[in-house]
Amino acid sequence: MKISTFNAFKSRNYRLYFGGQSISLIGTWMQKTAVSWVIYSETHSKFMLGLTLFASLFPSFIFSFLGGVASDRYNRYKLLLITQIASMIQAVLLTLLIFFRHYSVWEIIALSALLGLINAFDVPARQSLVYEMVDDKADLPNALALNSSMVNLSRLIGPGLAGLALEKFGDDICFGLNAVSFIAVIGSLLMMKLPKYMAKPGTKNVVEELKEGFAYIKKTPSISIILMMLALISLTVLPFSTLIPVYAKDIFKGTASTFGVIDSVIGLGAFSGAIFLASLKPGRNLRKILAINTLIFGLSLILFSHTTYYPIALVFATISGFGMMSQITISNTLIQTTVDPSMRGRVISFYAMAFFGMQPLGGLLVGGISQWIGTPDTVLLEGAIALIIGAFLYRRLRKEEIKNTSIKPEINQLELEKV
Repeated sequence: MKISTFNAFKSRNYRLYFGGQSISLIGTWMQKTAVSWVIYSETHSKFMLGLTLFASLFPSFIFSFLGGVASDRYNRYKLLLITQIASMIQAVLLTLLIFFRHYSVWEIIALSALLGLINAFDVPARQSLVYEMVDDKADLPNALALNSSMVNLSRLIGPGLAGLALEKFGDDICFGLNAVSFIAVIGSLLMMKLPKYMAKPGTKNVVEELKEGFAYIKKTPSISIILMMLALISLTVLPFSTLIPVYAKDIFKGTASTFGVIDSVIGLGAFSGAIFLASLKPGRNLRKILAINTLIFGLSLILFSHTTYYPIALVFATISGFGMMSQITISNTLIQTTVDPSMRGRVISFYAMAFFGMQPLGGLLVGGISQWIGTPDTVLLEGAIALIIGAFLYRRLRKEEIKNTSIKPEINQLELEKV
């Protein structure tokens, strides 16, 4: 039997990208874990955790439209190279700040906001460029699923390493290793051999191009519904991750390693889900899998929310990671495989807005609600919302299947009458 899990690796450019990005993402997750731990250790405030997430992601919400236009209008390869170098500079500044110990929480939040601004241009360029890295476009869904496996494997490894580093060596090591990790991804980009870039005539201004992208999404329901569901999940459910330090420190009475382990098992579940998607044969109903996995996501969060026995909580956290991953990967795959190539950057910017942009608002919302009703009840509520969204997606899918089934006999009858 032919194994299709790693088909995208046949493309040299994609292999280079995957290798470099894998190393860089481990550093990124180490930094994310260290930032959360430093903020909570300094402030002991759940709201500040939400505010930090808000600062790191909200600039992507504001500027991702411009990032999408830039990705469609300019050389995506050069744009990605610039954003990766800028991200490396941000990581170096954060490392120096922590190393010399003369910092305030607000300085860390400000640098997090700078990274969010960079990501507004990085995400549309990076996601759009994957299409150009894959030689056989039939391997694109596989490449996107492998991308998710890479992100989630790094989420599995990064927080665990960060937890150990925080305890053994101090927080500045986590930030320093992230800065060094950018050498890998920048090096891989420089080694790529992509088709020569053909400059596009700039006949429209930025506002017109934004309107054009919005109009395209509006008249393409298969894309607009996915984006709306992802935005709702990102606003109300995905920010559960901002409360993990509270579980580690207050509920399980643990240390930085406890935080790293919980974050890592969520990454393990997400990685398992990504490999599962990469192994799917072409033609599988991704919408149905998305609906089922959203239900799994909601149920596992409900079970995790009030579990006080640490080993069982880790099991539920792993399952929640599996369900969570589908929201990101399947949504991206459905969009990338149906979008018009000329609209790719702009549509992906809307995807980035729905995914990255809604989470910071959700982080503030979840942080505020958890102060009011408590962390376990907040996560329980998030799980219930995921169940409702999953049930809606499944019900809509069933209606479409029934409609298609009833239309087919009518078409066959018409064909017989013509004969």
